[in-house]
Amino acid sequence: MIGRVLAPNPSLYTGPGTNTYVLRSGDEAIVLDPGPVIDSHALAIVEALGDATPVGVVVTHTHPDHAPLANPLGARLGVPVYGYERGPHFVPDVKLGDGDVLAWGDSELDAVHTPGHTDDHLCFRLADVLFTGDHIMGGSTVIIEDASEYLDSLYRVEELGVARIEPGHGEPIDDAGSVIREYIDHRLTRERQLLDAIAAGAGTIGDLVDVVYAEVPQGLRPAAVHQVRVQLVKLSRDAAVWFDNTTGESASVRPR
Repeated sequence: MIGRVLAPNPSLYTGPGTNTYVLRSGDEAIVLDPGPVIDSHALAIVEALGDATPVGVVVTHTHPDHAPLANPLGARLGVPVYGYERGPHFVPDVKLGDGDVLAWGDSELDAVHTPGHTDDHLCFRLADVLFTGDHIMGGSTVIIEDASEYLDSLYRVEELGVARIEPGHGEPIDDAGSVIREYIDHRLTRERQLLDAIAAGAGTIGDLVDVVYAEVPQGLRPAAVHQVRVQLVKLSRDAAVWFDNTTGESASVRPR
């Protein structure tokens, strides 16, 4: 049984808040992505566990809206904490890597390493459901750190053939295959838009944001600047453009 507890941390970047999942199998339960340290949220998670015996706390990645509550919650429940690696807000008792399996009750949670949003990002497969953390979100695209790895990770989860996605933010996604393909197409479209804008004379990150992300609200412009820079790093590696690989809107780019 999949239970969802919404953390009270809404923002421009987290949407309605972080989705924490209580995954019950038989008499046992796992908590996935406990979220930020908020007392009322910790209490809501404990209440959602009900009479189930908790056996672990798992995180998809170490960002502050997903991981900080993991260690204190694990200590409170007396269970180990699982994740890919240590982060500024998180220390795993047990490290999980690609292909590792966490068993509880009569169920198994399969870890899938999906770098791109962060290096340490894991998705978790439960039968035909994929818990995607910030790899795929309900109702929005994702801020990424490595465009090449992110695209490869999208292809990887597409190959899993899952039916449903339970994201770290937003509502569940029933048509998983179509949405994963939309994410892939979106990334490829952004690449083409950037290359077209560079060919037309855009010479800096700021120029590219003005053209390719013209619809983005001013409050999200720093995120758009970051996204363009990450895409340019990939295009430079692919020998599609020359990019000086500096930060800020004045960073320069030109066609090869």
